[in-house]
Amino acid sequence: MATPFWYNAALAIIKPLYQWRIKKRALNLEQYQQECLERFGPFQAAKNKNTIWFHAVSVGETNAAQPLIEHYLKLGHAVLVTNTTKTGQIRAKSLFLKAPYADLFQAVYLPADQKYLIQAFYQKYQPKILILVETELWPNLIDQAQQFHVPCLLVNARLSEKSAQGYGKVPSLTAPMLQKLDHLLAQDLATQQRFIALSMPAEKTQVLGSIKFDISAPDIVLQQAQQLKQDWNLVKRKIITIASTHAPEEQLVLTALKPYLEQYTDMLCIVVPRHPERFDEVFQIAKSLNLTTQRRSLGQVIHTDTQVYLADSMGELWLWYALSQACFVGGSLNQPGGGHNILEPMVLNVPTVIGPNYVNFQAIVHEFLQADAIKIGQSAEEVVHILVQCLEDSSFAQTLTQHAMQVLERNKGALHKHIAVIDQYL
Repeated sequence: MATPFWYNAALAIIKPLYQWRIKKRALNLEQYQQECLERFGPFQAAKNKNTIWFHAVSVGETNAAQPLIEHYLKLGHAVLVTNTTKTGQIRAKSLFLKAPYADLFQAVYLPADQKYLIQAFYQKYQPKILILVETELWPNLIDQAQQFHVPCLLVNARLSEKSAQGYGKVPSLTAPMLQKLDHLLAQDLATQQRFIALSMPAEKTQVLGSIKFDISAPDIVLQQAQQLKQDWNLVKRKIITIASTHAPEEQLVLTALKPYLEQYTDMLCIVVPRHPERFDEVFQIAKSLNLTTQRRSLGQVIHTDTQVYLADSMGELWLWYALSQACFVGGSLNQPGGGHNILEPMVLNVPTVIGPNYVNFQAIVHEFLQADAIKIGQSAEEVVHILVQCLEDSSFAQTLTQHAMQVLERNKGALHKHIAVIDQYL
């Protein structure tokens, strides 16, 4: 059964709006034209045919898929990665579009989900398998996988109650789409049950845990962090990183942190906004608070009087976590929020604090909460109070990181289980 007429008609109607949004986000005309070509064709040449195709929406999904992608590249498989967002695309290229994988790897935007575009994409790239990461479901993408006899798997799948309700409102679209998936590998039982309730055949599903637990910081980043500590005289600094932040989180947290930054000259806050188009805005926020601020994008270094360092670069989050003694993971104080990946700082033994809005990572956060391995601040003031406590009370910080490490160790192993299932289709 093909995708419904109304769905394809709706896509055609909103296409001009979609193009306008791309133009609005683009930094220049060249970037706009390149993105339009990748999303609406004619598509650029395929570097390799017969690839393992991973589709990851944004940065979080790309990071989650990293160990899987790396595994297949190491084995010599050609890999194609598509993303929906600019930040996801930048992240994918920064991870793999370099030696030793440059010849095997290609990253492009996912085309708009219009049937003729998706057909053209399959014809040009000729993948041997399509692996969707987490919750990215496009009806024509999945329908055409079946038409082109390309196995389609949803891996590391997660589905919140809210998202499930959304899919449930359009059963004529959701049910046929899920029934065309060859396999669904869920992070947890609740996700599996929600997909089954939406008409995913139960016999095609398994609960394998989250591959996010199988991450480790790249060695090169740890070396770089050690070098920066020496070069920028950071050894005696007390460093807090506020990462993956959205508006108005920077304003709220920096305002609450300002009295501490003024009182303690050895304290430093590294700010890593989630979206590059907000870099200048966040710089203005720090300046308006009269905080001495340097910027990564201008090649500036951290001086002894630097209070805020704006990490307005892409693909360097591991580095900033590696320099920190405490961190706040954003997207959790804003409304409606949803949260971002808390596992990266925890892998590096950095005590981690979030806000109350973490619906996107509910199961993972609850497990860390039960183990007293993460702290939640209900407000920016409370978040800052906990972060400062992490800097001042070493036993408090150590308890958090020890408990976090126990949870991480307990959950490892999903990666190998995922690989075993994917290999059945290769």
